[in-house]
Amino acid sequence: MATPTVPIPRNADELEEILSDPKRGPQVMETPKALADWIQEYANKQQGEGTDLQRLVETETQRQLANMLRENDVKDSERDAIKRLNLDPQTRPATMMTSHRQATAYNPKAVGAALDGKFENAADYFRHAWHLNRDPQQRAKMEDIRNAYSSVVPADGGFLVPETLRSQLLQIALESSVVRSRATVVPMETARVPFPMIDSTTNVGSVFGGMIGYWGEEGAALIESNPKFGRAELDAKKLTGFALVPNELLQDSLISFAALIETLWPQALAFFEDLAFMAGSGVGEPSGFLGAGNSAAVAVAKETGQAADTILVENVIKMYSRMLPSSLARGIWVCSPEAIPELYTMALSVGTGGGPVMLTNVAGPAPMTIFGRPLVVSEKAGRLGDRSDLSFVDLSYYLIGDRQQMSADSSTEYKFGNDQTAFRIIQRVDGRPWLKSAITPANGGPTLSPFVEIADRA
Repeated sequence: MATPTVPIPRNADELEEILSDPKRGPQVMETPKALADWIQEYANKQQGEGTDLQRLVETETQRQLANMLRENDVKDSERDAIKRLNLDPQTRPATMMTSHRQATAYNPKAVGAALDGKFENAADYFRHAWHLNRDPQQRAKMEDIRNAYSSVVPADGGFLVPETLRSQLLQIALESSVVRSRATVVPMETARVPFPMIDSTTNVGSVFGGMIGYWGEEGAALIESNPKFGRAELDAKKLTGFALVPNELLQDSLISFAALIETLWPQALAFFEDLAFMAGSGVGEPSGFLGAGNSAAVAVAKETGQAADTILVENVIKMYSRMLPSSLARGIWVCSPEAIPELYTMALSVGTGGGPVMLTNVAGPAPMTIFGRPLVVSEKAGRLGDRSDLSFVDLSYYLIGDRQQMSADSSTEYKFGNDQTAFRIIQRVDGRPWLKSAITPANGGPTLSPFVEIADRA
Protein backbone atom coordinates (compact mmCIF):
# COMPACT_ATOMS: atom_id res chain seq x y z
CA MET A 1 0.00 0.00 0.00
CA ALA A 2 1.01 3.66 -0.41
CA THR A 3 3.08 5.51 2.17
CA PRO A 4 0.38 6.68 4.62
CA THR A 5 1.97 10.07 5.36
CA VAL A 6 2.18 11.09 1.70
CA PRO A 7 -1.12 11.89 -0.04
CA ILE A 8 -1.96 10.57 -3.49
CA PRO A 9 -1.75 13.44 -6.04
CA ARG A 10 -4.82 14.39 -8.03
CA ASN A 11 -3.01 15.56 -11.15
CA ALA A 12 0.41 15.89 -12.78
CA ASP A 13 1.14 19.25 -11.10
CA GLU A 14 0.57 17.80 -7.64
CA LEU A 15 2.67 14.76 -8.57
CA GLU A 16 5.59 17.00 -9.53
CA GLU A 17 5.16 19.11 -6.39
CA ILE A 18 5.23 16.09 -4.06
CA LEU A 19 8.20 14.46 -5.75
CA SER A 20 10.11 17.77 -5.63
CA ASP A 21 9.36 18.34 -1.95
CA PRO A 22 12.55 17.74 0.09
CA LYS A 23 10.52 16.12 2.90
CA ARG A 24 7.81 14.13 1.14
CA GLY A 25 9.92 13.06 -1.86
CA PRO A 26 12.35 10.92 0.17
CA GLN A 27 9.43 9.32 2.04
CA VAL A 28 7.94 8.16 -1.26
CA MET A 29 11.35 6.83 -2.38
CA GLU A 30 12.11 5.08 0.89
CA THR A 31 12.09 1.68 -0.87
CA PRO A 32 11.45 0.62 -4.48
CA LYS A 33 8.28 -1.19 -3.34
CA ALA A 34 6.95 1.87 -1.53
CA LEU A 35 7.55 3.97 -4.64
CA ALA A 36 5.92 1.35 -6.86
CA ASP A 37 2.82 1.11 -4.65
CA TRP A 38 2.51 4.89 -4.43
CA ILE A 39 2.73 5.35 -8.19
CA GLN A 40 0.29 2.44 -8.72
CA GLU A 41 -2.28 4.17 -6.51
CA TYR A 42 -1.74 7.42 -8.39
CA ALA A 43 -2.47 5.60 -11.66
CA ASN A 44 -5.54 3.92 -10.14
CA LYS A 45 -6.90 7.28 -9.01
CA GLN A 46 -6.39 8.88 -12.41
CA GLN A 47 -7.60 5.94 -14.51
CA GLY A 48 -11.10 5.98 -15.98
CA GLU A 49 -12.71 3.54 -18.38
CA GLY A 50 -10.79 2.81 -21.57
CA THR A 51 -7.07 3.03 -22.26
CA ASP A 52 -6.41 6.52 -23.69
CA LEU A 53 -6.37 8.21 -20.29
CA GLN A 54 -4.23 5.42 -18.90
CA ARG A 55 -1.62 6.00 -21.58
CA LEU A 56 -1.55 9.74 -20.77
CA VAL A 57 -1.14 8.95 -17.08
CA GLU A 58 1.64 6.49 -17.79
CA THR A 59 3.51 8.92 -20.08
CA GLU A 60 3.36 11.77 -17.59
CA THR A 61 4.21 9.51 -14.66
CA GLN A 62 7.22 8.01 -16.40
CA ARG A 63 8.44 11.51 -17.36
CA GLN A 64 8.25 12.68 -13.77
CA LEU A 65 9.90 9.46 -12.59
CA ALA A 66 12.76 9.84 -15.07
CA ASN A 67 13.53 13.35 -13.81
CA MET A 68 13.35 12.26 -10.19
CA LEU A 69 15.53 9.19 -10.78
CA ARG A 70 18.23 11.27 -12.46
CA GLU A 71 18.20 13.83 -9.66
CA ASN A 72 18.37 11.18 -6.92
CA ASP A 73 20.86 8.87 -8.65
CA VAL A 74 18.75 5.74 -8.26
CA LYS A 75 20.56 2.50 -9.13
CA ASP A 76 19.98 1.07 -12.61
CA SER A 77 18.48 -2.16 -11.28
CA GLU A 78 15.90 -0.31 -9.23
CA ARG A 79 15.22 2.09 -12.10
CA ASP A 80 14.45 -0.81 -14.46
CA ALA A 81 12.06 -2.32 -11.96
CA ILE A 82 10.17 0.95 -11.70
CA LYS A 83 10.04 1.39 -15.47
CA ARG A 84 8.36 -1.99 -15.72
CA LEU A 85 5.50 -0.92 -13.46
CA ASN A 86 2.07 -1.89 -14.77
CA LEU A 87 0.07 1.33 -14.40
CA ASP A 88 -3.19 -0.04 -15.77
CA PRO A 89 -5.58 -1.00 -12.93
CA GLN A 90 -7.80 -2.82 -15.42
CA THR A 91 -5.20 -5.53 -15.98
CA ARG A 92 -3.55 -8.10 -13.78
CA PRO A 93 -0.23 -7.53 -12.04
CA ALA A 94 2.85 -7.57 -14.27
CA THR A 95 3.50 -11.23 -13.44
CA MET A 96 0.03 -12.20 -14.68
CA MET A 97 -0.52 -9.76 -17.57
CA THR A 98 -3.65 -10.07 -19.66
CA SER A 99 -5.11 -8.20 -22.60
CA HIS A 100 -7.42 -5.19 -22.32
CA ARG A 101 -10.20 -7.30 -23.83
CA GLN A 102 -10.11 -9.50 -20.76
CA ALA A 103 -10.85 -6.53 -18.53
CA THR A 104 -13.99 -5.47 -20.38
CA ALA A 105 -16.23 -6.95 -17.66
CA TYR A 106 -14.70 -4.58 -15.11
CA ASN A 107 -17.23 -2.16 -13.61
CA PRO A 108 -15.69 0.74 -11.63
CA LYS A 109 -19.10 1.30 -9.99
CA ALA A 110 -19.43 -2.25 -8.67
CA VAL A 111 -19.42 -2.61 -4.90
CA GLY A 112 -16.21 -4.67 -5.00
CA ALA A 113 -14.29 -1.83 -6.71
CA ALA A 114 -13.64 -0.37 -3.25
CA LEU A 115 -11.23 -3.27 -2.61
CA ASP A 116 -9.23 -2.96 -5.84
CA GLY A 117 -5.48 -2.80 -5.29
CA LYS A 118 -5.58 -4.38 -1.83
CA PHE A 119 -4.45 -7.82 -3.07
CA GLU A 120 -1.87 -8.90 -5.64
CA ASN A 121 -4.03 -11.54 -7.31
CA ALA A 122 -6.83 -14.03 -6.64
CA ALA A 123 -4.56 -16.50 -4.86
CA ASP A 124 -3.30 -13.73 -2.55
CA TYR A 125 -6.89 -12.77 -1.77
CA PHE A 126 -8.00 -16.31 -0.93
CA ARG A 127 -4.92 -16.93 1.16
CA HIS A 128 -5.78 -13.82 3.19
CA ALA A 129 -9.39 -15.01 3.46
CA TRP A 130 -8.33 -18.48 4.65
CA HIS A 131 -9.68 -18.70 8.17
CA LEU A 132 -6.63 -20.70 9.36
CA ASN A 133 -4.28 -17.87 8.39
CA ARG A 134 -2.23 -17.11 11.52
CA ASP A 135 -0.76 -13.81 10.35
CA PRO A 136 -2.35 -11.21 12.71
CA GLN A 137 -2.02 -8.38 10.18
CA GLN A 138 -3.68 -10.38 7.41
CA ARG A 139 -6.47 -11.52 9.71
CA ALA A 140 -7.07 -7.97 10.91
CA LYS A 141 -7.21 -6.78 7.29
CA MET A 142 -9.85 -9.36 6.38
CA GLU A 143 -11.95 -8.56 9.45
CA ASP A 144 -11.95 -4.91 8.44
CA ILE A 145 -13.14 -5.95 5.00
CA ARG A 146 -15.82 -8.22 6.47
CA ASN A 147 -17.13 -5.43 8.68
CA ALA A 148 -17.09 -2.76 5.99
CA TYR A 149 -17.96 -4.71 2.84
CA SER A 150 -19.69 -7.93 3.83
CA SER A 151 -22.29 -9.55 1.61
CA VAL A 152 -25.62 -7.75 1.30
CA VAL A 153 -27.33 -11.05 2.18
CA PRO A 154 -26.48 -11.69 5.87
CA ALA A 155 -27.04 -15.45 5.53
CA ASP A 156 -24.28 -15.64 2.92
CA GLY A 157 -21.58 -14.06 5.06
CA GLY A 158 -18.07 -14.25 3.66
CA PHE A 159 -15.76 -11.59 2.28
CA LEU A 160 -16.47 -9.37 -0.68
CA VAL A 161 -14.26 -10.19 -3.68
CA PRO A 162 -12.46 -7.17 -5.26
CA GLU A 163 -13.93 -6.11 -8.58
CA THR A 164 -10.66 -6.62 -10.47
CA LEU A 165 -10.54 -10.25 -9.33
CA ARG A 166 -14.25 -10.84 -9.97
CA SER A 167 -13.97 -9.46 -13.51
CA GLN A 168 -10.83 -11.50 -14.21
CA LEU A 169 -12.52 -14.71 -13.08
CA LEU A 170 -15.55 -14.01 -15.26
CA GLN A 171 -13.44 -13.04 -18.25
CA ILE A 172 -11.76 -16.45 -18.13
CA ALA A 173 -15.23 -17.98 -17.82
CA LEU A 174 -16.36 -15.88 -20.80
CA GLU A 175 -13.90 -17.62 -23.11
CA SER A 176 -15.31 -21.07 -22.34
CA SER A 177 -19.00 -20.12 -22.17
CA VAL A 178 -21.66 -20.61 -24.81
CA VAL A 179 -24.29 -18.13 -23.63
CA ARG A 180 -22.66 -15.30 -21.64
CA SER A 181 -20.28 -14.35 -24.43
CA ARG A 182 -23.20 -13.91 -26.87
CA ALA A 183 -26.07 -12.75 -24.65
CA THR A 184 -27.21 -9.25 -23.67
CA VAL A 185 -25.69 -8.69 -20.22
CA VAL A 186 -27.40 -6.18 -17.93
CA PRO A 187 -25.45 -4.94 -14.86
CA MET A 188 -27.68 -5.11 -11.77
CA GLU A 189 -27.20 -2.35 -9.19
CA THR A 190 -29.78 -4.01 -6.93
CA ALA A 191 -30.89 -7.59 -6.34
CA ARG A 192 -33.97 -7.08 -8.54
CA VAL A 193 -33.96 -5.06 -11.75
CA PRO A 194 -36.93 -4.52 -14.12
CA PHE A 195 -35.81 -4.39 -17.74
CA PRO A 196 -38.01 -2.95 -20.55
CA MET A 197 -39.23 -5.27 -23.26
CA ILE A 198 -41.59 -5.05 -26.23
CA ASP A 199 -44.67 -7.24 -25.78
CA SER A 200 -44.85 -8.16 -29.46
CA THR A 201 -46.73 -11.14 -30.87
CA THR A 202 -47.36 -10.11 -34.48
CA ASN A 203 -46.03 -7.86 -37.24
CA VAL A 204 -49.32 -7.99 -39.16
CA GLY A 205 -50.44 -4.37 -39.43
CA SER A 206 -48.06 -3.16 -36.70
CA VAL A 207 -44.66 -3.78 -35.20
CA PHE A 208 -43.20 -3.78 -31.67
CA GLY A 209 -46.58 -4.59 -30.14
CA GLY A 210 -48.64 -1.80 -31.73
CA MET A 211 -46.47 0.79 -33.49
CA ILE A 212 -48.02 1.65 -36.86
CA GLY A 213 -46.66 3.52 -39.87
CA TYR A 214 -49.02 5.38 -42.25
CA TRP A 215 -48.78 6.61 -45.80
CA GLY A 216 -50.91 9.65 -46.45
CA GLU A 217 -51.32 13.04 -48.04
CA GLU A 218 -49.71 16.12 -46.54
CA GLY A 219 -51.78 17.49 -43.67
CA ALA A 220 -53.86 14.31 -43.27
CA ALA A 221 -54.80 13.35 -39.72
CA LEU A 222 -52.73 10.66 -38.05
CA ILE A 223 -54.27 7.68 -36.34
CA GLU A 224 -53.00 7.00 -32.84
CA SER A 225 -51.11 3.82 -32.08
CA ASN A 226 -50.62 2.20 -28.72
CA PRO A 227 -47.53 -0.02 -28.57
CA LYS A 228 -47.50 -2.46 -25.67
CA PHE A 229 -44.42 -2.27 -23.51
CA GLY A 230 -43.76 -4.83 -20.83
CA ARG A 231 -40.89 -5.50 -18.51
CA ALA A 232 -38.71 -8.46 -17.72
CA GLU A 233 -37.92 -8.92 -14.05
CA LEU A 234 -34.30 -9.90 -13.45
CA ASP A 235 -34.06 -11.31 -9.94
CA ALA A 236 -30.50 -12.21 -8.97
CA LYS A 237 -30.20 -15.91 -8.15
CA LYS A 238 -27.40 -17.33 -6.01
CA LEU A 239 -24.81 -19.52 -7.76
CA THR A 240 -22.46 -21.14 -5.25
CA GLY A 241 -19.07 -22.52 -6.20
CA PHE A 242 -17.64 -25.09 -3.79
CA ALA A 243 -14.18 -26.66 -3.71
CA LEU A 244 -12.09 -28.71 -1.27
CA VAL A 245 -8.42 -27.77 -0.97
CA PRO A 246 -5.77 -29.64 1.09
CA ASN A 247 -4.41 -27.41 3.84
CA GLU A 248 -0.85 -28.30 2.83
CA LEU A 249 -1.48 -26.74 -0.57
CA LEU A 250 -2.49 -23.46 1.04
CA GLN A 251 0.53 -23.50 3.33
CA ASP A 252 3.21 -24.67 0.90
CA SER A 253 2.28 -23.96 -2.72
CA LEU A 254 0.68 -20.66 -3.60
CA ILE A 255 1.40 -21.25 -7.31
CA SER A 256 -0.62 -24.48 -7.36
CA PHE A 257 -3.45 -22.80 -5.49
CA ALA A 258 -3.43 -19.92 -7.98
CA ALA A 259 -3.89 -22.44 -10.81
CA LEU A 260 -6.95 -23.84 -9.04
CA ILE A 261 -8.55 -20.47 -8.37
CA GLU A 262 -7.76 -18.70 -11.61
CA THR A 263 -8.26 -21.53 -14.10
CA LEU A 264 -10.48 -24.31 -12.80
CA TRP A 265 -12.94 -22.22 -10.83
CA PRO A 266 -13.88 -19.86 -13.71
CA GLN A 267 -14.40 -22.87 -15.96
CA ALA A 268 -16.68 -24.44 -13.35
CA LEU A 269 -18.68 -21.22 -13.00
CA ALA A 270 -19.02 -21.00 -16.80
CA PHE A 271 -20.24 -24.61 -16.93
CA PHE A 272 -23.01 -24.19 -14.37
CA GLU A 273 -24.00 -20.77 -15.73
CA ASP A 274 -24.40 -22.24 -19.22
CA LEU A 275 -26.38 -25.17 -17.84
CA ALA A 276 -28.92 -22.83 -16.23
CA PHE A 277 -29.00 -20.31 -19.10
CA MET A 278 -29.74 -23.13 -21.54
CA ALA A 279 -32.03 -25.46 -19.58
CA GLY A 280 -32.84 -23.75 -16.25
CA SER A 281 -36.34 -24.05 -14.81
CA GLY A 282 -36.60 -20.44 -13.57
CA VAL A 283 -37.26 -21.65 -10.02
CA GLY A 284 -34.30 -20.64 -7.88
CA GLU A 285 -32.21 -20.46 -11.05
CA PRO A 286 -32.31 -18.62 -14.41
CA SER A 287 -34.91 -19.50 -17.05
CA GLY A 288 -33.30 -21.38 -19.93
CA PHE A 289 -33.99 -20.78 -23.61
CA LEU A 290 -34.21 -24.48 -24.56
CA GLY A 291 -37.35 -26.57 -24.42
CA ALA A 292 -41.04 -25.92 -23.88
CA GLY A 293 -40.34 -23.67 -20.89
CA ASN A 294 -39.40 -20.86 -23.31
CA SER A 295 -42.75 -19.45 -24.45
CA ALA A 296 -41.03 -17.47 -27.23
CA ALA A 297 -39.47 -20.55 -28.86
CA VAL A 298 -40.65 -22.22 -32.07
CA ALA A 299 -40.64 -26.01 -32.38
CA VAL A 300 -40.54 -27.21 -35.99
CA ALA A 301 -42.71 -30.30 -36.48
CA LYS A 302 -40.99 -33.55 -37.39
CA GLU A 303 -41.40 -34.96 -40.89
CA THR A 304 -44.17 -37.43 -41.68
CA GLY A 305 -42.90 -40.91 -40.92
CA GLN A 306 -39.65 -39.62 -39.43
CA ALA A 307 -37.97 -42.25 -37.27
CA ALA A 308 -37.28 -41.66 -33.59
CA ASP A 309 -33.99 -40.10 -32.55
CA THR A 310 -33.12 -38.78 -36.01
CA ILE A 311 -32.34 -35.40 -37.56
CA LEU A 312 -33.14 -34.89 -41.23
CA VAL A 313 -31.90 -32.19 -43.59
CA GLU A 314 -35.55 -31.16 -43.99
CA ASN A 315 -35.64 -30.42 -40.23
CA VAL A 316 -32.60 -28.17 -40.52
CA ILE A 317 -33.91 -26.28 -43.56
CA LYS A 318 -37.26 -25.64 -41.89
CA MET A 319 -35.53 -24.49 -38.68
CA TYR A 320 -33.54 -21.96 -40.70
CA SER A 321 -36.76 -20.67 -42.29
CA ARG A 322 -38.35 -20.01 -38.87
CA MET A 323 -35.56 -17.78 -37.56
CA LEU A 324 -36.30 -14.05 -37.38
CA PRO A 325 -34.84 -12.62 -40.61
CA SER A 326 -32.99 -9.92 -38.66
CA SER A 327 -31.32 -12.65 -36.58
CA LEU A 328 -30.06 -14.85 -39.42
CA ALA A 329 -26.67 -13.11 -39.40
CA ARG A 330 -26.31 -13.53 -35.61
CA GLY A 331 -27.73 -17.00 -35.06
CA ILE A 332 -25.70 -20.01 -33.94
CA TRP A 333 -26.54 -23.73 -33.99
CA VAL A 334 -26.26 -25.56 -30.65
CA CYS A 335 -26.31 -29.34 -30.65
CA SER A 336 -25.77 -32.27 -28.34
CA PRO A 337 -22.71 -34.49 -28.94
CA GLU A 338 -25.20 -37.28 -29.68
CA ALA A 339 -26.51 -35.25 -32.62
CA ILE A 340 -23.15 -35.20 -34.45
CA PRO A 341 -23.62 -38.56 -36.27
CA GLU A 342 -27.09 -37.49 -37.39
CA LEU A 343 -25.90 -34.11 -38.67
CA TYR A 344 -22.87 -35.44 -40.49
CA THR A 345 -24.82 -38.21 -42.23
CA MET A 346 -27.83 -36.13 -43.30
CA ALA A 347 -28.61 -36.72 -46.97
CA LEU A 348 -30.63 -34.75 -49.49
CA SER A 349 -32.71 -36.93 -51.79
CA VAL A 350 -32.57 -36.09 -55.51
CA GLY A 351 -34.86 -38.31 -57.55
CA THR A 352 -33.85 -41.89 -56.87
CA GLY A 353 -30.41 -40.84 -55.60
CA GLY A 354 -28.96 -38.23 -53.27
CA GLY A 355 -25.90 -37.54 -51.22
CA PRO A 356 -24.61 -36.27 -47.87
CA VAL A 357 -24.95 -32.53 -47.28
CA MET A 358 -22.34 -32.02 -44.55
CA LEU A 359 -19.42 -34.34 -45.31
CA THR A 360 -17.89 -35.35 -48.62
CA ASN A 361 -14.86 -37.08 -47.04
CA VAL A 362 -13.40 -37.59 -43.59
CA ALA A 363 -9.80 -36.66 -44.41
CA GLY A 364 -10.13 -33.00 -43.47
CA PRO A 365 -11.56 -31.26 -40.41
CA ALA A 366 -15.27 -31.65 -39.74
CA PRO A 367 -17.37 -28.66 -40.84
CA MET A 368 -18.49 -26.59 -37.87
CA THR A 369 -21.06 -24.45 -39.67
CA ILE A 370 -24.58 -24.97 -41.02
CA PHE A 371 -25.76 -22.48 -43.65
CA GLY A 372 -22.70 -20.43 -42.81
CA ARG A 373 -23.54 -20.04 -39.12
CA PRO A 374 -21.35 -21.55 -36.33
CA LEU A 375 -22.16 -24.98 -34.95
CA VAL A 376 -21.51 -25.22 -31.20
CA VAL A 377 -21.42 -28.66 -29.61
CA SER A 378 -22.49 -28.64 -25.96
CA GLU A 379 -23.26 -31.38 -23.48
CA LYS A 380 -25.87 -29.04 -21.92
CA ALA A 381 -28.15 -29.51 -24.94
CA GLY A 382 -30.86 -32.18 -24.80
CA ARG A 383 -30.58 -35.88 -25.59
CA LEU A 384 -30.92 -37.05 -29.18
CA GLY A 385 -34.58 -37.09 -30.19
CA ASP A 386 -35.60 -34.55 -27.55
CA ARG A 387 -36.76 -31.09 -28.53
CA SER A 388 -33.51 -29.44 -27.44
CA ASP A 389 -30.97 -31.74 -29.13
CA LEU A 390 -30.49 -29.17 -31.94
CA SER A 391 -31.41 -25.50 -31.79
CA PHE A 392 -30.85 -22.40 -33.92
CA VAL A 393 -30.72 -19.36 -31.63
CA ASP A 394 -29.88 -15.66 -31.60
CA LEU A 395 -28.56 -15.23 -28.06
CA SER A 396 -28.68 -11.44 -28.20
CA TYR A 397 -32.36 -12.06 -27.35
CA TYR A 398 -31.31 -13.69 -24.08
CA LEU A 399 -30.94 -11.38 -21.07
CA ILE A 400 -28.36 -12.00 -18.35
CA GLY A 401 -28.70 -9.96 -15.19
CA ASP A 402 -25.27 -9.69 -13.58
CA ARG A 403 -25.26 -8.48 -9.97
CA GLN A 404 -21.51 -7.90 -10.35
CA GLN A 405 -20.90 -8.88 -6.77
CA MET A 406 -19.06 -11.93 -5.52
CA SER A 407 -18.29 -13.10 -1.97
CA ALA A 408 -16.01 -15.84 -0.69
CA ASP A 409 -15.48 -17.75 2.54
CA SER A 410 -13.67 -20.84 3.86
CA SER A 411 -14.26 -23.53 6.49
CA THR A 412 -12.59 -26.70 7.79
CA GLU A 413 -15.67 -28.07 9.56
CA TYR A 414 -16.98 -30.07 6.56
CA LYS A 415 -13.73 -32.06 6.03
CA PHE A 416 -11.96 -31.50 9.33
CA GLY A 417 -10.89 -35.13 9.55
CA ASN A 418 -9.29 -34.96 6.10
CA ASP A 419 -7.31 -31.78 6.86
CA GLN A 420 -9.04 -29.99 4.00
CA THR A 421 -10.48 -26.51 3.68
CA ALA A 422 -13.79 -25.97 1.90
CA PHE A 423 -13.81 -22.75 -0.14
CA ARG A 424 -17.09 -21.22 -1.23
CA ILE A 425 -17.71 -18.52 -3.83
CA ILE A 426 -21.16 -16.96 -4.17
CA GLN A 427 -22.14 -15.14 -7.35
CA ARG A 428 -25.53 -13.60 -8.10
CA VAL A 429 -26.89 -13.76 -11.60
CA ASP A 430 -30.16 -14.23 -13.47
CA GLY A 431 -31.15 -14.98 -17.05
CA ARG A 432 -34.27 -15.21 -19.20
CA PRO A 433 -35.40 -14.89 -22.83
CA TRP A 434 -36.14 -11.29 -23.83
CA LEU A 435 -39.33 -12.09 -25.79
CA LYS A 436 -42.53 -13.49 -24.33
CA SER A 437 -43.80 -15.19 -27.48
CA ALA A 438 -42.99 -15.99 -31.09
CA ILE A 439 -43.89 -13.34 -33.69
CA THR A 440 -46.29 -13.65 -36.60
CA PRO A 441 -44.60 -12.07 -39.64
CA ALA A 442 -46.13 -9.24 -41.67
CA ASN A 443 -47.27 -11.66 -44.42
CA GLY A 444 -49.21 -13.74 -41.91
CA GLY A 445 -47.01 -16.81 -42.38
CA PRO A 446 -45.76 -19.24 -39.72
CA THR A 447 -44.47 -17.64 -36.54
CA LEU A 448 -40.82 -16.63 -36.31
CA SER A 449 -38.50 -16.55 -33.32
CA PRO A 450 -34.86 -16.08 -32.30
CA PHE A 451 -35.16 -19.49 -30.59
CA VAL A 452 -35.91 -22.39 -32.98
CA GLU A 453 -35.86 -26.14 -32.24
CA ILE A 454 -37.19 -29.44 -33.62
CA ALA A 455 -40.18 -31.03 -31.90
CA ASP A 456 -39.65 -34.31 -30.04
CA ARG A 457 -38.94 -37.34 -32.22
CA ALA A 458 -39.72 -40.15 -29.82
